[in-house]
Amino acid sequence: MSIFPLPVFEEDANPANRDAMSDQERYEQLVAPTTIVVRTGYLRTVAEYPYNGEAKPGCGSKLVARTHRGTELVEMLTTTCPNSGCGQSVSRKDMLKYIEQSGGKDYPFRKDGRILRVASVDDLNRWSAIKATAHERVKIVKSQVQKLELDLKIIEVEPVLSEEMLTIYFMAEERIDFRDLVKKLAAEFECRIEMRQVGARDEARIVADYERCGQHCCCKGFLKVLKPVSMRSAKTQKATLDPLKISGRCGRLMCCLRYEDESYETLKKNLPHRKTRVGTPEGPGIVIDSKILVQLVLVQLEEDGRNVAVAVEDLCDPDNCPTKPVEPDPFRGMSGRETRERTDDKKRNQGRRKSRSEQQEDHKNRSRNEARQATPETGDRTSDENSSTDDQDAPRKKRRRKRRRGKKGDAKPATEGTEGTASSPPEASGESDGAPKKKRRRRRRRRGKGPGDGESGNTNDS
Repeated sequence: MSIFPLPVFEEDANPANRDAMSDQERYEQLVAPTTIVVRTGYLRTVAEYPYNGEAKPGCGSKLVARTHRGTELVEMLTTTCPNSGCGQSVSRKDMLKYIEQSGGKDYPFRKDGRILRVASVDDLNRWSAIKATAHERVKIVKSQVQKLELDLKIIEVEPVLSEEMLTIYFMAEERIDFRDLVKKLAAEFECRIEMRQVGARDEARIVADYERCGQHCCCKGFLKVLKPVSMRSAKTQKATLDPLKISGRCGRLMCCLRYEDESYETLKKNLPHRKTRVGTPEGPGIVIDSKILVQLVLVQLEEDGRNVAVAVEDLCDPDNCPTKPVEPDPFRGMSGRETRERTDDKKRNQGRRKSRSEQQEDHKNRSRNEARQATPETGDRTSDENSSTDDQDAPRKKRRRKRRRGKKGDAKPATEGTEGTASSPPEASGESDGAPKKKRRRRRRRRGKGPGDGESGNTNDS
């Protein structure tokens, strides 16, 4: 991919656009700062130390400072004196205001130290060699913990530039007596040992790098006070309640849920609670849901049950809000009896089930309409004629069925013959003996009796 020069940077790189004063002359005009704000240690705590040197370091410079732990390498953040001449410097008032807003007394801010000098090449090389041995020191500490059978987890081992102190960060669920461990480690490394217990969030601050948002972890960058985060913040912000999606590298709820929590709480106070009766331009209703950021309320109207979204500014008193004109009562002027009869007829017609003949008629009409839609009109009316003949034949078929049923019902059972003589067979007499038997079987089935129960059919006496 080709590189296109940007005109802004090209103008800055052009020597003709620069001032007559060189960079060396500008540097000589600057005044050395008297106080410097630095970042120290693996936990990246902030400290302000005085400086008496003649060098004029800039933001991000490596300095050698004498701190409460010993001589160590620190990183310069800014200056707090007005005579430094640096555009990145801040006033002491602004710094103290930032500390107060970031945690106040809980903010890790120290002033018991001083800046010795700007770090040289030898200091940087020595610090690189010390950091290279940190992994071996962690192995030695873990082996000693296993020998003493202590229930703790070693996170990191932090040395200092002078190697006069070694800080060991560990995690443990209960109080542990590690005096024997400190004695053995002091004899092994020949320096002062400091055991420091940390939590899950401090562990992420030491060993974590990037978060799922693509940025450095907040606890490792700028966040120094790690206050607890509750699930209430996630519910207020309408975030997902899945712990796997709202948890950070430390396994706890993400600290960024607290950033907008105060704004959400302030905006939430403007919204009415759920199931509250409010007034809208379309009439009174009940609050169903609300959106905090857009300041909208979902209201179910009492008039027709519709759900409408109304802005908070449009809400009013439910007793004084505009309402729709009342529709005239269709039963007005009738007596109570007539009103009940009309209402009962209306309910009966609504809940009445169609008869079988009506269902058949509807089915025929529906099939006829589908056939007309499926085939275009060609002038041939054979289908209509067939349908009309079918409609005419339907009553005839019903009459035939009724006649057949009447003949079967009129058939009398065979009469019993005289004693000693056989009765005439049903085929000869024209009377059928099967009809009464079928009726008895139907009665037995209705009563739930078996086919063997009850009286048997007519038999001839022998």
